[in-house]
Amino acid sequence: MKLTFRLLLLTVIFPLTFAFKKESSEASSFTQNTLSGAEKAAGWKLLFDGKTTAGWHSFNQKTAAKKWVVQEGSLTLDPKASGAEEANGDLVTDGDYANYELCLEWKISACGNSGVIYNVVENPKYTWAWQTGPEMQIIDNSCHPDAKNAKHRAGDLYDLASVSKETVKQAGQWNKVRLVNRNGKVEHWLNGRKVVEVDMTGEEWKKLIAGSKFKDMPDFGKMTSGHIMLQDHGGDRVWFRNMKIRELK
Repeated sequence: MKLTFRLLLLTVIFPLTFAFKKESSEASSFTQNTLSGAEKAAGWKLLFDGKTTAGWHSFNQKTAAKKWVVQEGSLTLDPKASGAEEANGDLVTDGDYANYELCLEWKISACGNSGVIYNVVENPKYTWAWQTGPEMQIIDNSCHPDAKNAKHRAGDLYDLASVSKETVKQAGQWNKVRLVNRNGKVEHWLNGRKVVEVDMTGEEWKKLIAGSKFKDMPDFGKMTSGHIMLQDHGGDRVWFRNMKIRELK
């Protein structure tokens, strides 16, 4: 009798448990890199379709570097991918943007370094995107040497302003970014907390640049609109997903 009851439980409960796990997994997968009806109504647009590099190209190039690949719904810089020897893998949006809210998720490999650079200007006279636009730093604070600098840590406005509070997660874990750029006023949000706020239109901004490594770059930080860029920092492995943007008035 007991054996029959146990077999009955296995017959009923195991399939239900398996179905629930499968449904949860499929739901989790389905919700990545998609927009809800409410988000569409609010004006959000996807920057990454979860399958291809459509909508992106390498800085000052026409196509995306082959080292950027899509794996399991994430856009990742893979140093072992075919074509990874290409020198400049900085990836920029096809479109340029002014007055917007950007959301995305990122995770970094152990001791890795990358960044999200915005207000980027493409022109052959610039070798690198960071010669024009400021950066929200992505880095493993625990072991990358650059993280010893107080303005080079995760979430920082790189070399210009430190985060007010460290909210970054460990390497290999997903972090949520919200970046607001409206009329030259910029906010960095990391994992639900506003960590940086600056005005790129005033004298204080000029002072920040004058005290940074960008002081001798005449065009750095002058634009309040432009392309959005995902940085190739020496081939360090980094992943992005759920990248979306909406215009602000």
